[in-house]
Amino acid sequence: MKKIVLTTLALFLVAGGIAMAQNECDALYIKAMQANSAAERVPLLKEFLAKCSGKGSQYENFANAFLCTTVYQKTDQETIAYGEKALALGGLDDQLKSQVLTALAVVYNKQGQNPEKTKAYANQLIQTATSMKAKEPENANWNNLIGIGYFIIGQTQDKAKDRKGALDSYQTSYGILKDAKILGEMKKIAKAEYEAKAYADAEKVFRFLAQTNPKDMESQRLVGECLYKTGKTQEALAIFKEIHAKRRSGEMAYNIGIILAREAKTNPVLIQDAIRFLLDAALLYPAQSKRSMELAENLYYSNDKEWNNRVKLMQESKQLIDEWAKTINTKFGDKSEEDLTPDQRREYRKINELIDKEQKVLEDLQAKQKASMEGFNKLLEEAKQRLGIKK
Repeated sequence: MKKIVLTTLALFLVAGGIAMAQNECDALYIKAMQANSAAERVPLLKEFLAKCSGKGSQYENFANAFLCTTVYQKTDQETIAYGEKALALGGLDDQLKSQVLTALAVVYNKQGQNPEKTKAYANQLIQTATSMKAKEPENANWNNLIGIGYFIIGQTQDKAKDRKGALDSYQTSYGILKDAKILGEMKKIAKAEYEAKAYADAEKVFRFLAQTNPKDMESQRLVGECLYKTGKTQEALAIFKEIHAKRRSGEMAYNIGIILAREAKTNPVLIQDAIRFLLDAALLYPAQSKRSMELAENLYYSNDKEWNNRVKLMQESKQLIDEWAKTINTKFGDKSEEDLTPDQRREYRKINELIDKEQKVLEDLQAKQKASMEGFNKLLEEAKQRLGIKK
């Protein structure tokens, strides 16, 4: 009988010790959570875990969760250790669980060493938030967490060079968060596609960006560039003209001029428009100013059917004049007309008459060329006035 009593007493004392230990742990946790600041709360929570981890405390999961999600000076590995311990213990409410999942996904994503874990935690975040959104549709926070989850997955896919997957995730994320940063990430991928000459894929993204943000003129321009690269010249031309109409741009004028100049080879009606845009480019686009001016001049003078013929005739006239002058020098040297014989004088006068006649022909041709050049210069001056360029 005495043995039974002692055994019962021993069990009572042990149970009492456990209860006392649990009460002490509870008190430590409550004290930590009543602290006025994170600076005070963090060391108390760490003290709680040092004494109470693995002892069945009902607050161990919460302490780990708070240390994972609270902002204070800690390493990424500490964040991961606290977060994963909190999830392993379970019993977290959905709000706190979502915060832990977000912290873990963000840290793993930043490290970039374990993309599978990053995606796993981001997907769990999406699943948890989606479930709670169904229960609390008026709570916008759940929607935001879903958007964050997709953004993190998009970053992971981007790092893995899964551009299509990343774009899909970013687009889903943007549809929820409407954050301009997401559009910036999408543009980086689209530019990479463009550089890789995947113009059709790049065009779809740039078109989405341009439609989403009408002020994004760069994306609108790159839609046109992609269309041009894939042979959709007329669609590209329409976009370039639309951009140029909204805000004059030397680059757009150059693009338009180049397209029109090529089409003018089979459709001369376009020559004047091509010249006009190329002159605008010559005045507004330093990078292609020289080439634009040369193309405009070539178009203008090639459209003057007599220009090339006059050039040829001028060369012939100069050659004749030079040959006759050489004949006079060879035959008559430094002699004056009075020193010549009658026959020599007649030949001398005849050659000079030919030179004078040909000189008039040359001057007439030069005058016509000058008039043509003045016509081009007039177009250039009109372009300067149109663009408000005074010099």
